[in-house]
Amino acid sequence: MENPITPQKNPYKIKVEKSKTYFWCACGLSQKQPFCDGSHKKEGKFKSIKYLAEESKEIYFCGCKMTGRPPLCDGSHSKP
Repeated sequence: MENPITPQKNPYKIKVEKSKTYFWCACGLSQKQPFCDGSHKKEGKFKSIKYLAEESKEIYFCGCKMTGRPPLCDGSHSKP
């Protein structure tokens, strides 16, 4: 697999908890989107991205897997 799969075009709005670690799926194969379930291990090219919440709040994890600032959405899904 050369490029990641896009599980959905729009971002995932997730409420994160302060000091909790999240692992974002970079390959798009996980069945637990936007989080990693280890599916990337079959492909070997991709690795999950660690995100440590500095505060409890809602954030937007990238759903298209094309963000320039993983794991957060940067609006890449709306660019031609």
